[in-house]
Amino acid sequence: MEICIPSDVYTYPLTARTCACCMTQCTKIDSHFLVYFRAVAFLQVASRLKHGLNNKLMDILATICGLPFADIRRNSYHSTSVLSLNIAGKLMKFVANKSLSSMSLIKIELSKAYLYTALKCKDSDSNSIYCLANVYLAVLYYITGQYQRVIDHCTLVTRSKGHSHCSSHVVQGEMLPKFDDIIDSMLGLAELYQSVRTAALTHQQQPQFLSVFTTELFAYYLHVKYLAVKNCSQFRQMLSSVEFKRYKICTSNGPQLFISDVLLFLSVSQLLKCQSKSVWLNSERSVINAKKCNTSDLVELLQKSAVEHLTAYRQLVAHDFGSVVTIVTTDFKALYAYKCSDYQQCLQLCTQNVRKLLYAVWMPSIPTYSEFIQFMFDDILSLTALIQLVNPERRDWMDSVCILQVTLSLYLMTQCQLRLYHPVASLAQTFDYIKVAQRRLLAATHGTLDQLTLKLTESKLKMYMNALLCTF
Repeated sequence: MEICIPSDVYTYPLTARTCACCMTQCTKIDSHFLVYFRAVAFLQVASRLKHGLNNKLMDILATICGLPFADIRRNSYHSTSVLSLNIAGKLMKFVANKSLSSMSLIKIELSKAYLYTALKCKDSDSNSIYCLANVYLAVLYYITGQYQRVIDHCTLVTRSKGHSHCSSHVVQGEMLPKFDDIIDSMLGLAELYQSVRTAALTHQQQPQFLSVFTTELFAYYLHVKYLAVKNCSQFRQMLSSVEFKRYKICTSNGPQLFISDVLLFLSVSQLLKCQSKSVWLNSERSVINAKKCNTSDLVELLQKSAVEHLTAYRQLVAHDFGSVVTIVTTDFKALYAYKCSDYQQCLQLCTQNVRKLLYAVWMPSIPTYSEFIQFMFDDILSLTALIQLVNPERRDWMDSVCILQVTLSLYLMTQCQLRLYHPVASLAQTFDYIKVAQRRLLAATHGTLDQLTLKLTESKLKMYMNALLCTF
């Protein structure tokens, strides 16, 4: 029995529409496939990000992250700043009050990308859109620990001119992830104020806006607070004092104030008096240009989340078919550990997997399709290409592009032992494992890729062991 995934999952071109359709169909067929589809889709997007993040890839990711396709529909992928801002807001709502898992961090990075898109749109000249997008970017950068970017984007807001139109858009408190205890407290106090006011007044006028902040004042709050609490030099203290004076003037001259604006201002006033806290500005991640979106973090998060989804898929399959198929659930974790140079962790996982799989009758394979190339190594890729080059019309094409869990585990196990300079005795044990696997695979006439990989692994191990013995 072999557990296979339909080839359409790998070859079907991804768009936001097809993603939505595939996710619906996967759920109807088997919920397991939805987990696997998300992993493959993440890897597809990650592999394409080397050419840059465009609207199409952003919409695909938004769909995979759970945003309804109707909310991101575009005309020829020419977006408006309002549409991009709204999509970013919906993604931010997804992570509000949530722990920062890999999926949450992907949504945060994707929200940043949509906000940058809003700033690049031709209709983003409106100060309302410009300021609000920069404020939300400041919030998201604080969550991801890039504090210099927080100050950069707040400065873009506080230094912009013509805030008379900013009142058309306000900072929505419900969209803000949990990142600042003071803001959460002020929103709570605003709700309490409204409750008391409603109880005290017999004839309540129209309802007040409680969970919102004026865009410019919120930017001043972020800027002043994180300059003040840094409190590591006289220059910073002076600079925070200057910014506070501007903040005070802006608050006094504001045409419309919300109760939440007033409460935030009072909290900063008290903070400047105490200055008892401290926060660290991450100089290593400081970026000069605050108008560009960096995709390297997103690629890393997509790969990490894909591994988590693939591992979850293995666990679901093991639960359903573990009685008839020997399945280890940590093969993708081992691959990712090796990719991240965590050789000790990879070796530990692979050793456990080899001992469980070595005498198994049936086990799953790992594909070497284009989406999985980013996890593979030059040796495996070269062997795969060689097989297809020698005989491109092979009927056992599935076998030629897949590798058994035990084969890959033995390869990784050997590579880790060589990199960690294990003694001859440990290498000899691995050599015996390889010989057993070769005999069993040969008897089963298994795929060429498995046989070539084991032969290559054996040769590497033999050469290294001979070199070690010659030194004594």
